[in-house]
Amino acid sequence: MMAPSITSTPTPTLSPLNQSQNAYNRLLSKKNQPQFIWILTGPAGCGKSTLGKYLANTMKVPYIEGDEFHPKANVEKMAHGIPLIDADRWDWLVSLRETSLDYLAVGHQAVVLSCSALKRKYRDVMRVAQFYSEQVIVHFFYLDAPEDVLLSRVRARKGHYMGVNMVHSQLTILELPEKDETDVFRVDINRSLEKTQEELLTEISILTMKQVS
Repeated sequence: MMAPSITSTPTPTLSPLNQSQNAYNRLLSKKNQPQFIWILTGPAGCGKSTLGKYLANTMKVPYIEGDEFHPKANVEKMAHGIPLIDADRWDWLVSLRETSLDYLAVGHQAVVLSCSALKRKYRDVMRVAQFYSEQVIVHFFYLDAPEDVLLSRVRARKGHYMGVNMVHSQLTILELPEKDETDVFRVDINRSLEKTQEELLTEISILTMKQVS
């Protein structure tokens, strides 16, 4: 199984973010604490990779780039504007789940994963990770933005196989989190990157405190 990417992006020095980071690190310094899989979800252009690398670097945990785990056949389909079907995604989702668990099994307190998880049943595949150990806790952050914002971001990307035509197809099959999906948190990304980073770190600290208190 291929190794996930671990970011080396510099950490901004905004005071609220540093406070959230320090709180998170203090909480996880205790032994026998829960282990977390933090999953950033949403369609192309929502910032999963950018925010995922930032969070992983800030919290000093591994980052798993979901796009790197797609088999060649999936990449070729998307590069030609052909939407993936459920059958294309199952093995991909399982590989992401198992890689996340592999990192936790060797002692990491958490991993950050970027994964579109557009449908509830895709999110359910990731939730299965919690059945392997009572210490494992999965949380999703749905990165929400209007279609025009997503299109603008995808157009600005260089060298990525995902074209602008895939944004609409992903939004077409997107299943917004339902009320009973209490492990999914909506994050508005139609604002400054710093504000989004701050909200994510604050929410992660709150969720962590709830589990370790």
